[in-house]
Amino acid sequence: MAASGLGPQSLVLAIDQGTHSTRALVFDRQGQALARGECEVQLIRPQPDWAEQDGEELVASVHAAVAQAVAALGARAADVAVAGLSSQRASCICWDRASGAPLSPVFSWQDRRMHAWIDALRAHGDDVHRRTGLFLSPHYGASKLRWALDHLPAVAQALAAGRLAWGPLASFLAFRLLRERPLLAEPQCAARTQLWNLQERDWDPALLALFGLPSGCLPATALTCQHWGTLACGGGEVPLAAVNGDQSAAVFAFGWPQPEAAYMNIGTSAFVQRAVPQPPGHVPRQLTGIILADGETTVYMVEGNVNGAGAGLQWLAAQLGRDDLLERLPEWLERPAPDLLFLNGIAGLGGPYWQARFDSRFVGDAAEPWQQAVALVESIAFLLQANVEHMAPFVPPLARMHVSGGVSRLDGLCRRIAALNGVPVHRRDDPEASARGIAYLAAGRPPQWDSGAAAAIFAPRDDVGLRARYRRWRALMAQATGV
Repeated sequence: MAASGLGPQSLVLAIDQGTHSTRALVFDRQGQALARGECEVQLIRPQPDWAEQDGEELVASVHAAVAQAVAALGARAADVAVAGLSSQRASCICWDRASGAPLSPVFSWQDRRMHAWIDALRAHGDDVHRRTGLFLSPHYGASKLRWALDHLPAVAQALAAGRLAWGPLASFLAFRLLRERPLLAEPQCAARTQLWNLQERDWDPALLALFGLPSGCLPATALTCQHWGTLACGGGEVPLAAVNGDQSAAVFAFGWPQPEAAYMNIGTSAFVQRAVPQPPGHVPRQLTGIILADGETTVYMVEGNVNGAGAGLQWLAAQLGRDDLLERLPEWLERPAPDLLFLNGIAGLGGPYWQARFDSRFVGDAAEPWQQAVALVESIAFLLQANVEHMAPFVPPLARMHVSGGVSRLDGLCRRIAALNGVPVHRRDDPEASARGIAYLAAGRPPQWDSGAAAAIFAPRDDVGLRARYRRWRALMAQATGV
């Protein structure tokens, strides 16, 4: 498999390591998916507020998914010429830099075990936000690395022996998957540790001191697009040319991002991002960061997040004991909406509210399963809308929205998003936005990427009832959070 320049027949391998599965897709230079492999992975919750994964399982899942995808190509496997990797942004891990063995579980982005400890740092919240672009939160890596140092003897022993490496999950995967074993972190995943300075584009000594973490254990800062190393692929090797966080990669799924568009990726969690060419400065109660740096071009973003999207639907299905909830949702969303609201803090409130612990609850008398499910879906749209409105003064006027991710397959959700925003919502027919985006970057940003793909367009329509429920929901959230 050629590792040099890409020709018209060259194929691109995209690896997307997510919360519940690892997927590998192979694309041609026009962005058409030709083959796919998938391997499910476990998310373990040993106790309340904890969420962990097994590092060795994640590495094995990548190998399995890649093997499936390459085998499905048949004779065209020889045309795979380059690869990209996207990964959970805020998940982190400790490992042995000599052997590569995990020294801790993978601390999921959903893990909030240090919320009380983080609360004690609230006086530093504004400074942390200005340095990192992130709101002080236990979802990010720094506090969990501190927990590992305090509670896992293997981590402390490796530190004493000079063998400790820790940082973003993407860095661990690159270390384990690539022949050269690079110890590198690209800007988006580095930032999600809450230890990376957005202005300096490097690890921040003041933040290390704030969280009580030693220096010298974090990966070196790298570019999003560069030669990361060589990846075993179907009996040969290909260069890994791009690494990014899953949600930031999704912005590039259908080509170069447009400043007048918002990009929503709605999966286990949901994110709305606006790409901007210049540093956006300090945006209160929103996230800012770099979603692409290649040495010549930097793309910045303003971002709002919703933790309880697909995770909220999974929670409700478990609460109701309804295995058919997801299958029934399209039908339920077509019914006249109930006068029921859901204050959605599943997995903690993200932007613009930022509360790690929140008492999620229904408000209203209707309590049929379908009514609760519709109220939860509307809460996802409401949380996304609250973020859109909060970032509006800091970004260009909004002309359209692009949605992707598994939960975006719900037409009823897309219609509600369009009605709330008053702009059309475009949904492509492929929910694999993270894989598609990292393939686009690894392929060198081909100009004809996905140019012929079909899109469903949801035009905004006047929905007086929806807007009234949104106003009531905003008032209830303001009472509950003070925001």
